[in-house]
Amino acid sequence: MFKYVIILLLLIVFVPTFRNFLFELLVGKQIAKEQKRYNDIMEKQRGKEGDVKVKSTEQTNKKDSFEGGQYVDFEEVK
Repeated sequence: MFKYVIILLLLIVFVPTFRNFLFELLVGKQIAKEQKRYNDIMEKQRGKEGDVKVKSTEQTNKKDSFEGGQYVDFEEVK
């Protein structure tokens, strides 16, 4: 039994094709599923190709919203 474990570990470490196959088998399907979910969400946010969306921003009068600054004493250094 110990011999088979050692052989499996050596295959995983030194044989890249075997390592890639195991990675794809264990993780690849989950990654593909997450990518598809992300692409679906982004497609919904973007909308159809050619659609134009205008997002309006809140109009504020900047002169009225200015509350002044803090006075900083200035001392000239030579």
